Amino acid sequence: MTQPPRIDDLDRDILNALMNDARIPYAEMAKRFNVSPATVHVRVEKMRAAEIITGTEVVVNPKLLGYDVCCFIGINLNAARDYHSALAKLNELDEVVEAYYTTGAYNIFVKLMCKSIEELQYVLIDKLQAIDEVQSTETLISLQNPINRNVQP
Repeated sequence: MTQPPRIDDLDRDILNALMNDARIPYAEMAKRFNVSPATVHVRVEKMRAAEIITGTEVVVNPKLLGYDVCCFIGINLNAARDYHSALAKLNELDEVVEAYYTTGAYNIFVKLMCKSIEELQYVLIDKLQAIDEVQSTETLISLQNPINRNVQP
């Protein structure tokens, strides 16, 4: 097994700054951390090359886009060999925003975002449970998301 890349306190400071605001200028970080902008640039590029930083993203507020229902669905497959084909079919559903291959009670655990309970019902009956590889599902509706954060570098 390969060792994870080593990072130091400056790398952690840079990561924390970027996770807080991905648009922060290198010059501002350089002032804050008492190093040159070139040093920040080199550190960021090394972390990209090591795949510690895998990209940047825009985080949207799903509620303001009309997505009022967040739920998690535990999926049991007919057989373990159905995983790849089931995952490919789940990936085609726009409502599925995350999927995990898990141990325990479910083979796959997915997060869905829907605009209404009626839409969720439609997705469950006509899309998700219509997948041949799906044996059964259990749906958990999220009431709120009080903690949502990245891991600490």
